Amino acid sequence: MCGVVGIIGNDEAANHAYLALHALQHRGQESAGIVSTNGYDFHEKRGMGLVHSVFPDKSALARLTGHAAIGHARYSTAGNSCESNIQPLLAKCQRGKIAIAHNGNLINAQFLREKLETRGSIFSTTTDTEVILHLIAGSRAESFSEALLEALGQIKGAFSLVILTADALYAVRDPQGFRPLVIGRFENSWTVASEACAFDLLGVPFLRKVEPGEVVKLSAEGLESIQFAEPNPQHCIFELVYFSRPDSEVFDRSVLLSREKLGRNLAREHPVTADVVVPIPDSGVAAATGYSLESGIPLRMGIIRNHYTGRTFIEPEQRIRDFGIRLKLNAVRSVLSGKRVVLIDDSIVRGTTSGKVVRMVKAAGATEVHMRITCPPTISPCYYGIDTPRAAELIAANQGVEAIRESIGADSLAYLSLQGLCQGAGQQKEEFCLSCFTGKHPLLHQIQKPG
Repeated sequence: MCGVVGIIGNDEAANHAYLALHALQHRGQESAGIVSTNGYDFHEKRGMGLVHSVFPDKSALARLTGHAAIGHARYSTAGNSCESNIQPLLAKCQRGKIAIAHNGNLINAQFLREKLETRGSIFSTTTDTEVILHLIAGSRAESFSEALLEALGQIKGAFSLVILTADALYAVRDPQGFRPLVIGRFENSWTVASEACAFDLLGVPFLRKVEPGEVVKLSAEGLESIQFAEPNPQHCIFELVYFSRPDSEVFDRSVLLSREKLGRNLAREHPVTADVVVPIPDSGVAAATGYSLESGIPLRMGIIRNHYTGRTFIEPEQRIRDFGIRLKLNAVRSVLSGKRVVLIDDSIVRGTTSGKVVRMVKAAGATEVHMRITCPPTISPCYYGIDTPRAAELIAANQGVEAIRESIGADSLAYLSLQGLCQGAGQQKEEFCLSCFTGKHPLLHQIQKPG
């Protein structure tokens, strides 16, 4: 997942990158960092934790001077969650200093890493992103742009990149366009971000998206576009189902309206006689609105989320069952007691959280709990930037719907169909990566094996 941002042509580039990372915090909470440059010197600050923890006051940003900066909020999928893997990565090579921030996952990173190591490359991280730096640094191409294109021709997988050099900001999106990446412009400055909600915070007008298979170079000379590969859209549908903020537009679609349509389709496909529709916050709220509007069953906030939990290390004695989920969510007895409840959520992965929520709702007095999910069963891991478990840990890969229903303790359970999902997302089935629901993974046949 991850959130990336890049800004050039703005004397407060680092400050704006910091604000943009706040808007993108939902895309990664493990670590954050910013690298800035004035065209000569590069400055960096990175740390574990949320953006406000890494940059607690103005002094934390004071050293990040310059007219250009890139930032990253990390959600780890390749490489451990540790300090050495915090992005943006900053390296010095024959081409000068280069900083890079990456949203996605390279499926041939291990092959490339081993190939580079046999040639003498020494890696300082375990993240796949570092492979891109080594490929650029090792290129014999005359210009940086040519070296970048050479590197992009070797990597496979999901990559939305922002890359900072002394004189330019580069925005790159893989040919499949798995992850979003958009460009905004205000006067003489350019901003690139994972989602346009970052532009809203900064007051930057949206210009356009980075197209699949495109490199955009932003500099004092303006915008230069290079199409390095033929577009073959395979957008990650989970961006619309769960990842992106509801106030964003992703893949030319309103996230909020798409989720409401998913809820409407779910109500059409799987109606139920009930008294209230209750979202599991926050991801289920928009879809629950659609389900309620389509079914006529009133929407009530029967579960409240605590947004201030952070990380906890003090757990009470074992008599408080499901402590972890109760720390984040709490049932509203006055809404649920004596009611037949439709619970709306975006997905079921392992089934453990769903079971805890169902138990919590029933303990609050609900007479029936009907679980409705706004996507099909998740049967396969993702290789393109989502940290989903192995197939053995995915409950739907090993159990049918009725067995899952019994496992989580719901009175009924139903998933949105693949057709209902794509129709609700407003695009053709062929434009989406649906591998987590079908097991058919794009690009995997292209992976080169080490040795």
